[in-house]
Amino acid sequence: MEAAASRKPILLVVSGPSGSGKDSVIAALRTLEPRIGYCVSTTTRAARPGETEGVHYHFVTREAFEAMDARREFLETREYAGNLYGTPRAFVEDALRSGRDIVLKPEVNGAMRIKELYPQAVLVFLTVRSEDELVRRLEERDADGPDDIAARLETARLEAKAISKYDYLILNDEFDVAVAQLRAILTAEALKVWRLGETS
Repeated sequence: MEAAASRKPILLVVSGPSGSGKDSVIAALRTLEPRIGYCVSTTTRAARPGETEGVHYHFVTREAFEAMDARREFLETREYAGNLYGTPRAFVEDALRSGRDIVLKPEVNGAMRIKELYPQAVLVFLTVRSEDELVRRLEERDADGPDDIAARLETARLEAKAISKYDYLILNDEFDVAVAQLRAILTAEALKVWRLGETS
């Protein structure tokens, strides 16, 4: 998204339940808006089939993650389904300092922490219309067993209680519509007067 050099950058935070399609929607947005940077999270979970190191996540051991956390290399960390996740601090700080728009994909607690650190962050909650649809997507993904799916559903119920703390809500019922809505949010945020600094 080409913008005036003086415009303050957009820190776009997209979160929502597992299975809601966050990765696919963000990837499509980045294809349409190639200048927006994506902060790749670090995790201790194993890579799923088709996932690539440095593209989907930085995959590390728990010991390595804890050492990085001790060195304060993360803006926020959280544990989800028995695995640790963190948002790399240096990437976010460098991108914002250079004036580059970026998108992050933390869980709900991580999003709240980022909002504390960066009040100007734009929070988007991406989900689906029903729990049945979420179950269908998780089963179709074939990455989790029944117990894992049940745990993810319980987490999704808890996450849904935080929707009121977000700036925008997108229901990913139709993929192309969800992508267009996320892009519209990015466009609207870029046009906000306060991002332009001093005006006459």
